[in-house]
Amino acid sequence: MKIVMRYFFKTVRLVLAPVMIARDRFGRPEPITRAPQAQAEVDRACQTLTLYQFRTCPFCVKVRHEMHRLALPIALRDTQHDEAARQALKAGGGRVKVPCLAIEGDDGQTEWMYESDAIKGYLQKRFEPA
Repeated sequence: MKIVMRYFFKTVRLVLAPVMIARDRFGRPEPITRAPQAQAEVDRACQTLTLYQFRTCPFCVKVRHEMHRLALPIALRDTQHDEAARQALKAGGGRVKVPCLAIEGDDGQTEWMYESDAIKGYLQKRFEPA
């Protein structure tokens, strides 16, 4: 029975993958516009952030849309196809679950934030223009 379920979900992922990729590419919201100096500050702040994600994960698409809307150049690591990224996520965050936002603090500590709604809320609170 396990084998049947495994192949069923693999088939579902194969069928839905092109749909998720198209939604990611064509469903992006319009990015906000900031003054050049303000955008430069946001760009610097984003250097301490890394999003661990799968390309076809619907929750990751939701976070990437918010990143696009807020014009955030956050580094992306594909844990589905990059074994080093997968191991870094497991070693740092304790589990391989996406999306996960790694937030490097000023003290050198890294906070690992899981759950798409929590990540979106954090990004909105930190980067939404007043």
